[in-house]
Amino acid sequence: MREEKQRKIVDAAMEVIEEHGFEKASVSQFVKRAGVAQGTFYLYFSSKNEIVPAIAERILTEQLKRVQERAGESPSRKELLHALIDITFDITEEYKSLISFCYAGIALYYSFERWEEIYRPYYSWLEEQFEHLRSDKKIAGNVALAYQVNYTVGLIEHGAESYYLSHTAAGDRKEMKKQLYKFTKQALYA
Repeated sequence: MREEKQRKIVDAAMEVIEEHGFEKASVSQFVKRAGVAQGTFYLYFSSKNEIVPAIAERILTEQLKRVQERAGESPSRKELLHALIDITFDITEEYKSLISFCYAGIALYYSFERWEEIYRPYYSWLEEQFEHLRSDKKIAGNVALAYQVNYTVGLIEHGAESYYLSHTAAGDRKEMKKQLYKFTKQALYA
């Protein structure tokens, strides 16, 4: 029940912020949309700013869930890379304004250590997948596992963000994803 109320508040905040922007959004709007009492917000968050990492965590949790569903239990290296790239592009497109907001909010209100905490479940799951692929000699093991995972996620996110957030990537989405797959594959298997 408690987690359900928190989820409702975060969902409502995401909607309100998308509609009005963070500065014009209020806690009152969040709780009204969530259908909970004003004081309920403060059981979970000490201030409006506290919603920033909760939104980032919600988006990344959704991304991990979709990647896991798409990749399956023991994905091949091809299945895993395609799942990571496809889902990262889909999530970035779907939540582009909130992702930009989260980057700004985390940088403004929180340390990058908080950002790493949010990513920890995603990194941990991916480390397990990479470890399995390393044991089958499907990816190279000459780079420390934690770095390999971090760099892979960073590279794929950079590709999606270049396309959807900064619009610095030229070409169509399909070709960009194809090139990103080829590059990432080479980096992991060299």
